[in-house]
Amino acid sequence: MAVVLFLLSCVSLLIWCVLLFARGGFWRARPAAPLTIGPRASWPAVAAVVPARNEVDVIAEAVTTLLQQDYPGEFHVIVVDDHSADGTADAARAAALQLQCPDRLTVLSAKPLPPGWSGKVWAQSQGIEAVRTLGLPADFLLLTDADIGHPADAVAQLVARADAEQRDLVSLMVRLRCDSFWEKALIPAFVFFFAKLYPFSWVNNPRNRTAAAAGGCMLVRRSALEEAGGIESIRAELIDDCSLAARIKHRGTGRHAIRLDVAARSVSLRPYDSWREIWNMIARTAFTQLHYSPLLLAGTLVGMTIIYLMPPVAALVLGPTGWPAWLAWAAMCCAYAPMLSYYRRSPLWAPFLPLVALFYVGATFASAVRYWRGKGGQWKARVQAPVQER
Repeated sequence: MAVVLFLLSCVSLLIWCVLLFARGGFWRARPAAPLTIGPRASWPAVAAVVPARNEVDVIAEAVTTLLQQDYPGEFHVIVVDDHSADGTADAARAAALQLQCPDRLTVLSAKPLPPGWSGKVWAQSQGIEAVRTLGLPADFLLLTDADIGHPADAVAQLVARADAEQRDLVSLMVRLRCDSFWEKALIPAFVFFFAKLYPFSWVNNPRNRTAAAAGGCMLVRRSALEEAGGIESIRAELIDDCSLAARIKHRGTGRHAIRLDVAARSVSLRPYDSWREIWNMIARTAFTQLHYSPLLLAGTLVGMTIIYLMPPVAALVLGPTGWPAWLAWAAMCCAYAPMLSYYRRSPLWAPFLPLVALFYVGATFASAVRYWRGKGGQWKARVQAPVQER
């Protein structure tokens, strides 16, 4: 047993060396420096599209931050109420009335969800179609969620970066709330694992095939979206943000420039006060990320065990003779520390990443079980994953 633990520790240490030095520096993800915005002759028009389903607790604040944007160009907000039963649409309208700018907000009622569409993408498609039918000017579309709060210069910064760097898509991984115990324990790892899967430096490199975005905040050039086949080209996707990024980056015969960063000031307004809420957030699409493959699921479970669980187990069992395990555990802590710093958490949380990884492994397996039971992709009482063939 000791020999097996030692050998597995060596494998884990080798993997962590690769992750630290050959995975695009994913662990160094940090906000981009803000751009200095000087005077310009004109600014492109932007339309924000906000799909919302039963978001009465957060929609007013989210809409308020959009309507208070200090953006010099034309800017309009469209909220698509996706069959809410809690007064979401009225809360959005009330926010605009309180700011005395109801003319800058359009609230639509979503049509029934047709077969083959995911709910969020269907709502977004209707908002984008409304831009055309209402004759709203829109060189860019801001696709943002109903639970996101934006600083006043958010749109100006996104547009300036898209223009300055000739990006067709600029996305921000907003800072998730990290106040409750469970948020402090589990949320930083969510972004850490995402960045490991999609290293931001690779996403931002037009020569690299990796494409990803964060659905809470995506500014997309309208012409690029149309060239990529429109929003309907990802109609069935549950992981719509990364699917859209791939469509934009890989459209045509070449690769095009997109950008993804962690946000400095854009934040999620949604609380996750219990472990079960975070569990459900992961379980909703984890098996989708694995393309509903039992083999990929098995590989993921084995890989997570070797990478995250083996180092502390072997280190505590073997003691000083398990030096590869101790080094692997130390490398893990070093890799995780910058994300903890981004979330203003103590580095003393880092040694507990294996326990957090165990939680994520469990939620991933639960995602597969939900799919096999016909409840995959469930969100707001709507099951969206395709039914498996029997």
